[in-house]
Amino acid sequence: MWTNIAAYKFLEMPEFEDLRAPFKEFCDSHGIYGTILLSPEGINIFLSAPKEKIDIFVEHIKSDERFKDIWVKYSESSDCAFRKMNVRLKKEIISMGDLSVKPHEFTGKHLDPLKFQKWLEEQKDITILDTRNDYEIRMGTFENAIDLDIRSFRAFPEAVKNADIDKDKPVVMFCTGGIRCEKASVVMLNEGYKEVYQLEGGILNYFEKTGGAHWNGECFVFDRRVGVDGELKETTSEVCWACREPLTPEQAASPEFVRGISCPYCI
Repeated sequence: MWTNIAAYKFLEMPEFEDLRAPFKEFCDSHGIYGTILLSPEGINIFLSAPKEKIDIFVEHIKSDERFKDIWVKYSESSDCAFRKMNVRLKKEIISMGDLSVKPHEFTGKHLDPLKFQKWLEEQKDITILDTRNDYEIRMGTFENAIDLDIRSFRAFPEAVKNADIDKDKPVVMFCTGGIRCEKASVVMLNEGYKEVYQLEGGILNYFEKTGGAHWNGECFVFDRRVGVDGELKETTSEVCWACREPLTPEQAASPEFVRGISCPYCI
């Protein structure tokens, strides 16, 4: 089994370029694969390796005072989730295109997954907002969640401006691991929404704590697994490497799906 981790932290990090070579050297020397994104606004981590190697990395990064409180989320897979190791320098660790949005200064309230599950079971009068892209939402989402029909997270601010959502009703937003909601909640607060919550740790943390209650389908993940179910187990979904669209098992069974050449979306 391979252990996969996801972690991020927003912070002022003007020295971000200096971290690139040391992280790359450390991961290469320990047989760790994945991607680390570094920017002036913080760090975003997706890694895969045998558990003992991942434990070494987590101990290493938490020894740095800047990252000692970074929250690491774990999952497992039968194969390595990534093909190689990259450490990239970016303007943003999650691209929205608005550098004035700074979650380390203020962001929406974090909502514990078990409390959110309780709200769903009580049918609490809330707006449930999916901040993810359209192709992710096709794979699965929460019951009664609003879909803004965006192809890229960069489209989120404009979509919120044009959305017909009650600003006085509590909004609970969610994404895969929580990082997009850190920024999305800032946008919504700036737009005048009164009570904005973000699902703590995102869908993956909710799955870990609840087993996926009130969720329909699976969760798309940005690695070789493609999707995971409510128990965080890899599904049989695939990606069309011609157009990059995720495919459910039913779509992959279509005669229009020829691996590496075409799929129903290409056609």
